[in-house]
Amino acid sequence: MKYEEDMIVVTGGAGFIGSAIVWRLNQLGVDNIVIVDALGVNEKWKNLVGLKYADIFHKDEFLQLVTDDTVPFQVEAILHLGACSSTTEKDADYLLYNNFKYSQTLCTYSLEKDARFIYASSAATYGDGANGYLDDEANLDLLKPLNMYGYSKHMFDLWAKREEILDEIVGIKYFNVFGPNEYHKADMRSVVHKAYGQIKQTGKVKLFKSYDKNYEDGKQMRDFIYVKDAVDMTLHFLDNTNKNGLYNVGTGKARTWVDFSQLNI
Repeated sequence: MKYEEDMIVVTGGAGFIGSAIVWRLNQLGVDNIVIVDALGVNEKWKNLVGLKYADIFHKDEFLQLVTDDTVPFQVEAILHLGACSSTTEKDADYLLYNNFKYSQTLCTYSLEKDARFIYASSAATYGDGANGYLDDEANLDLLKPLNMYGYSKHMFDLWAKREEILDEIVGIKYFNVFGPNEYHKADMRSVVHKAYGQIKQTGKVKLFKSYDKNYEDGKQMRDFIYVKDAVDMTLHFLDNTNKNGLYNVGTGKARTWVDFSQLNI
């Protein structure tokens, strides 16, 4: 295939946030996009229907092209949304390879090719929040993720800090993103998506029981952000190459489950 333009690579481009990013780029008149993903046997492919892009590669195939330095096009930017996002995944070696090593390879390649690199970190890196939720790179070493997924993301943040490249790349810590195109994620769907299904079926939603005496049932608080808002914030960094580092992508306003369940959205 002949590529006439520099390409924007979106890993995880058939996934929840990735497909929304491709959709938004299309709205802006951009279709010089290469999608990298593993479609598997679920129906994630449906997220691609209607999107405009130049080509698609399996994530392992693309990694090999990067490793061999045989990528058949010039790379303008890599938006690295692809990862194993299961917070219950127990295979630590898989998470190490898929979330940490893969990210290292793409980041190194991007810097070598003078391409923009924007990657998805995670709010899971904050652990129980005892050390706060500030996008403060100086205190990265204090964070203690509670699961291997969060730790695999934290490992890359720490590596970028040690390599002193956080002033050249952008890491985004998404908070409780919800919206279209996440149906394929099964149990890893947002609670909002699950609640929507419950309300459609039963007319009500089951709220979390609280085991903390400081919070009533359903009064636990989270920062929810709609996927289109998360996408716009992500693409802000694609357009503003002078802004780098780690950033929280949330609304900045926590809501209770009770409050959220009553919103007209």
